Amino acid sequence: MKRRSLLKGLGAAALTPSLSFIPKPKKDTPVLRVAHITDVHLKNDLGAPKKFERCLHHIQQHSPKVDLILNGGDIVFDMNKEKRSDIDAQWKLMEMMMKNENDIPVKYCLGNHDIWWNEDSKNEIFYGKQYSLDRLELKEPYYSFKQNGWKFIILDSTHQDIDDTWYIGKLGDRQMQWLTTELKNTPKKTPIVIMSHIPILTSVLMIQDNVVNRWEFLGGDMHTDCAELTNLFYEYSNIKLCLSGHIHIRDKVVYNDVTYICDGAVSGAWWDGIRRQTKPGYGLIDLYTDGSFNESYITY
Repeated sequence: MKRRSLLKGLGAAALTPSLSFIPKPKKDTPVLRVAHITDVHLKNDLGAPKKFERCLHHIQQHSPKVDLILNGGDIVFDMNKEKRSDIDAQWKLMEMMMKNENDIPVKYCLGNHDIWWNEDSKNEIFYGKQYSLDRLELKEPYYSFKQNGWKFIILDSTHQDIDDTWYIGKLGDRQMQWLTTELKNTPKKTPIVIMSHIPILTSVLMIQDNVVNRWEFLGGDMHTDCAELTNLFYEYSNIKLCLSGHIHIRDKVVYNDVTYICDGAVSGAWWDGIRRQTKPGYGLIDLYTDGSFNESYITY
């Protein structure tokens, strides 16, 4: 961390997790500690830079220390149909803050607000995403890596809807085949964490006001290929944890021994307080050699 003088005011009490989903203590030492941040929505407004700075410093004060940050998308405030100058400014701010205020390695996935539906780039294989991929120095919007005995699979959730008017949560045929091959080629004893921006499976969509008879879920709120993905995951007992963001509400679902967690949002209600009952925060996850994990939601 570059600006350590700003951290002196953070006491032990500041690192107390919220009461939801407090993990049971383990005697083993974790092989990896991960902070999952999502929906930062950074721009130079709404006090966002100072608040994000506080979040980054908070992450770096944990003991044991955090080894890796997973950024789950919506990295900048918004790129959809925005002016190029505004997009450039948002990314420049993000890059400056990550350089000056953070010492922890970061892995990224793209969110729906990290996509620029530029009409002049429709012929690109990653239409709408190439700008962000270039800023993040990524060749593709989905990839995998290994660290300390765990495998991490980063997915690309956001695709144009069938009528090209908005976005929808899914993988698509090309990425689904890639994911299937990745899982097949991963040793069965290697535990897996999967990160997507849009939730693969969530219960929060049922929290709606004024529902009379039935709920209606939009395809942009949860993966429309949820059934296909959960059927695929059922074949691989080494898939332990799926992380997501997007809905800005803390959520935890366990289905067929896979834990699906949405870790709220660093920006809370888009830098305007609490999103329903979820305060701005991030996930803190300890990973162990036997494939188990402890996790909690931390408010900063």
